[in-house]
Amino acid sequence: MLKRLVLNHWDDWLQPGSPSDSRLFHADASDRILVCPAHLGQGYFQEILLRDDLSLFIHDHVFDQDLVTDIQSHGDRLEFAFSLDGPDAGYSFLVPDFGWKTFIPKQARKRVFKVEVFCKRPTLITYLQAFLERLSPQSQRIAEHIIQLMYRYHGGGTSSTPVGMLNRIFDRSIAPDPHFIFEQVAPNALYTEMLELCYAARSAITPAMEQVIGQMLSCPYQGATRRTYLEHQALRLIALRLEAIVQSPFNDLDRDCIHQAAAILRKQISHPPTVEALARQVGTNRLKLNQGFHNVYGTTPYGYLRYCRLLQARRLLMISDLAIVEIAAAVGYNNRSHFALAFRQTFGVNPKSFQMQMWQQAS
Repeated sequence: MLKRLVLNHWDDWLQPGSPSDSRLFHADASDRILVCPAHLGQGYFQEILLRDDLSLFIHDHVFDQDLVTDIQSHGDRLEFAFSLDGPDAGYSFLVPDFGWKTFIPKQARKRVFKVEVFCKRPTLITYLQAFLERLSPQSQRIAEHIIQLMYRYHGGGTSSTPVGMLNRIFDRSIAPDPHFIFEQVAPNALYTEMLELCYAARSAITPAMEQVIGQMLSCPYQGATRRTYLEHQALRLIALRLEAIVQSPFNDLDRDCIHQAAAILRKQISHPPTVEALARQVGTNRLKLNQGFHNVYGTTPYGYLRYCRLLQARRLLMISDLAIVEIAAAVGYNNRSHFALAFRQTFGVNPKSFQMQMWQQAS
């Protein structure tokens, strides 16, 4: 049975731990250690404050049951996450906390081991701008629309500079709306286009990143020297992550073909063209199309389409009262069992269980 955790803060469900915990790679008396309660699983969360606007998190845990966390985020940080074990192992993610309500499925008996660097203002704005500047023009336009939407929901009106909008969105003196759910307020077209940003914010962990992470986990220092060393390594890791956001080695024409093909798949998730037809439609061939998708998105055209479908299905489960078979059909699945399997493989929970939790939240 899927259990729902309703949290005002991400760590409300955790219990105090000790810096002497033998599972920790290293620790200092100033670190904040939290542990999983025994009735939910096992593992720890370690927070190392490096400076007022920069923190390092190391967490390693396993849940004993499927969960979905219902969290009111606080809209005050930018997360650089590096997954070392678990469903996303080998990938890094850039995740801005915009202050909206989030529902995150957690799969039972799946280890999650991550290193994360959290930035707050003013560093947050600097690094978020650096990320946005490295995006493709298509992704930049989508990001601008999302920022404008968030800015309006923070009472900012319709006009401001990008930096002004970001500063207001991440201003902690302006409490986020506890009922703000992005899936409910985002226009359907914008939500569909958001997938482009999801892939832009995801990048394989490079050997250089692995080396820095290894040095962080094996830090030999204590006290102020340890904090200075880890701060330097955290900033180095962020720099490497931003460097990884590079343009495709393809020429502009080939790259535009890939983005055009991806846009077609996002708009035609229920009745997509074949790979051959898609290649012809954008003026390339099947081999170049497959190579381009692997280079730009790290997956095949079908893998991209599959995630498009499941992301839209997740939204429908959250905001509609459609039956599972209707949602499956709406996103292109003719077989309910195939849809349920794909959803669980991607999000870690069954679609019906997830839907029931969403209905419970709305009631």
